[in-house]
Amino acid sequence: MKTSLKYIVVLGLLVSFVSCKKDSRPNYQYMPNMYQSVGYETYQESDAFANGVQAQLPAEGTIPRGDFMPYEIENTNEGYELAKTTLTSPLDSTQVDYDKGKALYDIYCGICHGNKGNGKGKLVDREKILGVPSYDDAGRAITTGSIYHVIYYGKNTMGSYANQLNEEERWQVVAYVEKLKADLEK
Repeated sequence: MKTSLKYIVVLGLLVSFVSCKKDSRPNYQYMPNMYQSVGYETYQESDAFANGVQAQLPAEGTIPRGDFMPYEIENTNEGYELAKTTLTSPLDSTQVDYDKGKALYDIYCGICHGNKGNGKGKLVDREKILGVPSYDDAGRAITTGSIYHVIYYGKNTMGSYANQLNEEERWQVVAYVEKLKADLEK
């Protein structure tokens, strides 16, 4: 009796599986792209963009949200002279934080320019780079605008720090460099 019951159950399951398969009707998939996704290779040509593979750039003339304002002066000798003569700090005396400026200066500038601004940083002492002038050299008429412009774009062997420092931090470093310059001139 037990054996025949097992045969009946197995036969019933087999019949139910076979009876559900029907070749005359199509097999529908709920989300076919999930089952058979399109395989893309890295940097392959694509119809997703008009000019092939490219980054999504913001519309021309737009400014990101927040306090960001674009720096309009160009990275040319004329732009440097324009910044040197016309650019002034937007920070008033209550917004200048010399402690923050010193911390940022020590991280980004002191390794070359020295912690006192005398052009004797660790890389200069170890002769890894040469020719970093002191802030009080007679031939260097540095101003607020020229300091900011050089931090933003870089000059000669110094690279740009626009990606490492945001606008407010750059102005804090400018204020600290001016303080160092004044201390050296005493």
